[in-house]
Amino acid sequence: VQLQASGGGLVQAGGSLRLSCAASGRSMSNVAWFRQAPGKEREFVAAIRWTDRATRYSDSVKGRATISRDSAKNMVYLQMGSLTPEDAAVYCCAASPRAFNTGSLSRESVYDYWGQGTQVTVSS
Repeated sequence: VQLQASGGGLVQAGGSLRLSCAASGRSMSNVAWFRQAPGKEREFVAAIRWTDRATRYSDSVKGRATISRDSAKNMVYLQMGSLTPEDAAVYCCAASPRAFNTGSLSRESVYDYWGQGTQVTVSS
């Protein structure tokens, strides 16, 4: 399984961006976005369950982020708005072929495959 994140870049505070995660290989049941800022631990951002499109968001992005998937293209997107410097980080996508409940979507340990990250920089 290969995951490739893209779409990062420099954004002004208050702006928005859309990150993309391209998945290839076996079918995935759940795909998530995590991020890691310098000097901080990796943190969960959002996740989507492939079958029913159930989603879960971290409190830090809830209300200003939308995760979605395109089955035909095997793509997962993360649309984020109202960006602040606190959103600056390397964003990476992760996936698991196993099905689990919505409550587990935010757990880093359930994801088996991880892609390279894409850098998001937010200027104030």
